[in-house]
Amino acid sequence: MKFSREAVVQAIDDGLLSFPITDFDQEGCFDAESYRRRLEWFISHDISAVFVAGGTGEFFNLALDEFREIVTLAVKTVDGKLPVIASAGLSVESGKAFARAAEEAGADGILLMPPYLTECPQDGLVEYARQICDATELNVIYYNRGNGILEADSVQQLADHCPNLIGLKDGKGDIQALNKIIKRVGDRLAYVGGVPTAEIIAEAYLAIGVNTYSSAVFNFVPEMAVKFYKELRKGNSEVVKQITNDFFIPFVDLRDRKKGYAVSLIKAGVEIIGRPAGSVRAPLTMPTSEECHRLEKLVDKAKQL
Repeated sequence: MKFSREAVVQAIDDGLLSFPITDFDQEGCFDAESYRRRLEWFISHDISAVFVAGGTGEFFNLALDEFREIVTLAVKTVDGKLPVIASAGLSVESGKAFARAAEEAGADGILLMPPYLTECPQDGLVEYARQICDATELNVIYYNRGNGILEADSVQQLADHCPNLIGLKDGKGDIQALNKIIKRVGDRLAYVGGVPTAEIIAEAYLAIGVNTYSSAVFNFVPEMAVKFYKELRKGNSEVVKQITNDFFIPFVDLRDRKKGYAVSLIKAGVEIIGRPAGSVRAPLTMPTSEECHRLEKLVDKAKQL
């Protein structure tokens, strides 16, 4: 770890967060050189932390050895300019293994993904997260989404037990439930917006005290993504409305055409701007040529915003 706990908390609590896709070559193998160039380009923009091998980075499709290589390369490339947060999850033992690999690679924290089970009880989720938190010295951000949704009481239990739990990333978009957590747990944790295309509810997030979010579209329209975030924080509602109407609403409409497009469209987007990263891995699928054409028009629109 290159950053103190306080510095990592500050980075994830305020400022735009980037979640780079993972580069694959034509054979579907990790492309280290392409990924290195992507990270160098990422950190040339105004962001506050880099989350590698996360949801947008297809964490669930990465082998442990690939993950280790990705995080090691990311830490070396970012070179202490920003905190690097990796991921962990799947099962308790897998989560410990990924956390250990991230720690050995020099990451500053992990984003704890939901477990593999289709349905989970609250006390079981708390125990899942607790065991992984206890197994690492790294800062941990719990990703509240899918089958891993913690309620307010459970978040409080976890925060009380695990001093290295520093944040909660919301992946559900239930503002009422998130507001209950924030009011209950308070500033013990940092809170990050993390629904797919988080900009679409960024105003609602901000209203309850969530100052930042992960921007997937940053991968292919970084200037517009940074502008949107800055104007949002300034309270410039007219600019926020324009970008939302002209880009984010049609993008979300396109994203909702097929499950998994929250990742697949991002890989299509980087291809459009000349920074290809290969295709997604199964069970995800790439967009059709017609959908890519629609996305290309949105990219052109973003350049004008």
